[in-house]
Amino acid sequence: MAGFDDPGVFFSDPFFSSEDRAEDGDLSRVAAQRRFKDFIKTFMDHDSCYCYRDQLKRHYNLGQYWLVVELGDLSSFDAQLADKLSRLPSEFMPMFEEAAREAADELTQPRPLGEEQVEDIQVLLRSEANPIQIRELRSEHMARLVKVPGIVISASGVRAKATRISIQCRSCKTFRSNIPIKPGLEGYSLPRRCNTEQAGRPKCPVDPFFIVPDKCKCVDFQVLKLQESPDAVPKGELPRHMQLYCDRYLTDKVVPGNRVTVMGVYSIRKATFKSSKSSRGEKATSAGLRRPYLRVVGIEVESEGPGRAGSAPLTPQEEEELRRLAARPDIYDVIAKSIAPSIYGSIDIKKAIACLLFGGSRKRLPDGLTRRGDINLLLLGDPGTAKSQLLKFVEKVAPIGVYTSGKGSSAAGLTASVMRDPVSRNFIMEGGAMVLADGGVVCIDEFDKMREDDRVAIHEAMEQQTISIAKAGITTTLNSRCSVLAAANSVFGRWDDTKGEANIDFMPTILSRFDMIFIVKDEHDVAKDTRLAKHVMQVHLHAVQQEEEEVEGELGLTTLKKFIAFCRTKCGPRLSEEAADKLRNRYVMMRTSARQHERDTAKRTSIPITVRQLEAIVRISESQAKMSLAPFALESNMDEALRLFQVSTLDAALSGSLSGAEGFTSDADQEEVRRIERQLKNRFPIGSHVSEQRIIQDFLKQNYSEQSITTVLHIMLRRGELQHRMQRKVLFRVR
Repeated sequence: MAGFDDPGVFFSDPFFSSEDRAEDGDLSRVAAQRRFKDFIKTFMDHDSCYCYRDQLKRHYNLGQYWLVVELGDLSSFDAQLADKLSRLPSEFMPMFEEAAREAADELTQPRPLGEEQVEDIQVLLRSEANPIQIRELRSEHMARLVKVPGIVISASGVRAKATRISIQCRSCKTFRSNIPIKPGLEGYSLPRRCNTEQAGRPKCPVDPFFIVPDKCKCVDFQVLKLQESPDAVPKGELPRHMQLYCDRYLTDKVVPGNRVTVMGVYSIRKATFKSSKSSRGEKATSAGLRRPYLRVVGIEVESEGPGRAGSAPLTPQEEEELRRLAARPDIYDVIAKSIAPSIYGSIDIKKAIACLLFGGSRKRLPDGLTRRGDINLLLLGDPGTAKSQLLKFVEKVAPIGVYTSGKGSSAAGLTASVMRDPVSRNFIMEGGAMVLADGGVVCIDEFDKMREDDRVAIHEAMEQQTISIAKAGITTTLNSRCSVLAAANSVFGRWDDTKGEANIDFMPTILSRFDMIFIVKDEHDVAKDTRLAKHVMQVHLHAVQQEEEEVEGELGLTTLKKFIAFCRTKCGPRLSEEAADKLRNRYVMMRTSARQHERDTAKRTSIPITVRQLEAIVRISESQAKMSLAPFALESNMDEALRLFQVSTLDAALSGSLSGAEGFTSDADQEEVRRIERQLKNRFPIGSHVSEQRIIQDFLKQNYSEQSITTVLHIMLRRGELQHRMQRKVLFRVR
């Protein structure tokens, strides 16, 4: 009879009791919600901090009712729970959010007066798992959690979707309230019949219910369109697309052009198509046909690489490093060397690109007008001088970069287009490249291949930095506060020194909007060609090592991108008094020399020197001060800005018709050729016939060299001003 009077010990497992376990051994709803709540309140990271508890309390106090959870942390806390969440997210995500709401209720007690009601919490998921491409999604992934990378190509406006609705019968006025609606793009089918029985009243008709909007509870939602990344598309195939559904705090997180990685539930909705039998084009549905979409539960925007990617906030340590970098006395040269280090030479162009990336200061005047702070740059010259490579590098390093080619760009593609929304059938407006690059750089390659009508469309965007639209009943103005970096070839393919300004096929209206214009020539020089060939060979031989090791004295791509974004947001320098005095005097001298040049050559230059160029020099000096985070642009910055302007725009504007031609390099030779040309035009009117031998003899008697005379005749023949007649013995003056 031993133990007869022992009362025994009765206990219950609070987590894994019999009622909390389903028959098949799975977690029940109550137990899962309890485990989610324990995870939020008790999980500790590597630094022994209650990361999710602190994050939830901090966000709730700031009015941000969301919680970001790493799936790896949940898996280390409870692997079975994480597996259930991945396989059945539609069931377990509402439990997770309810658990987060309960945890927030406990963590934020007591709440202020008027805020006693706890808000709903949205749980956003992240994962370090390998992503699945859009074309790899199959039926076995349906209703499961998937991770998909891609590029957002379109985004709808933010609209409202009901989560709980109230309906009322038209006939008997009966209310049915608090009806839950499933999340996603699936709707709700109203009941066909009203079951309310009332004595002495006829039965309610079919389809009597209607929704009462005032008694519905709604959340924000947005529909995005995701496209495969270009590097994931197989050869010869088109990229595939996927529709994304974002709600609550996931709306307005991304814009078209972002490279993103999306966590979501692979879901289906009814597929609609136009009925071929219906004359009105009504939409019909097929019973078994469903269209897939992704219900998003987490979005990560990639900050690396091209595309409109928002940079992550800087830590105090990173900010201190960037300030130390800005304090270096040689920061200007360091940044110039870091611009496309694989491209040899072109140091002045790289310095100009560095100024373009940092930009000047945007000024708002007392009368409400603004003066742009962005710098525009044009590279004009021979093929094979790495112009396109420089553009590609700028697109990669700029905080916001958009690359486009001239032949494949239209006016609407660069500015804005009005189109009809396929869903609402209303006219909507879509921004082009210059609107998408607001706050960054637009790189336009093959600028000379653009149609003249399309080139005129960007005049307003380059100077006023706005795009005005008045089409299809839409009248508005868009911002395009971006820099323009353009590359173009000469009219003749290669730069022809004997043609002078005929190489430039742009109107002065567009040229005056460029702050700096570089004429890039591929000159033959044995020593330079040897150094260039050696540099290119080194690049090809040691490409892998250069990727792994940072070159001494240069900044890495990530560091340079962070430094540019930091300086653009933190600093807006102004011109100092001494620099302003120096610029005023130099500007008058530049205008005088340009006028003298026009008087000597008896024609106007195609690159004008106007007040726009005066403001361009101010912007260049401000951008150099911005690199060192200085509040004022000093005389040293002004000297460098004037030098850059001299080697770019001024040299291009004052290039004579024979500048650099073979055998005529000195100023005296060029002056002699100009005098011969003027005398020739004065002595022989248009329409006259003159013997070529007689012209040469007459000028030889005036002590001009025969080489100069023959060169002038050759140039005028190539211009079409003279023509040969009578077996090339007589010259005819055409114009």
